[in-house]
Amino acid sequence: MALRFIGIDPDTNGGNCPSVWIDEETGDLLLQGWEVTDHDTLAEVGARSPIAQHEKIVRLPARMRAIIQEACDDGAADLR
Repeated sequence: MALRFIGIDPDTNGGNCPSVWIDEETGDLLLQGWEVTDHDTLAEVGARSPIAQHEKIVRLPARMRAIIQEACDDGAADLR
């Protein structure tokens, strides 16, 4: 598996670094973020889309939207 790094939280200080990657074979996105543990947030997500035991909900800051969009655009281009 070859991963392509797309970007990291522009406000990172070197620790707790949310980041975005693309799996170059599948075009899948890999998101590194803060694990959501807030029960209300998990309940709201789970009410719409049950969270399987092997799944985690992660949070990325809004300031990373351009990085996430870049990953989506690059990933879509890879699948053409």
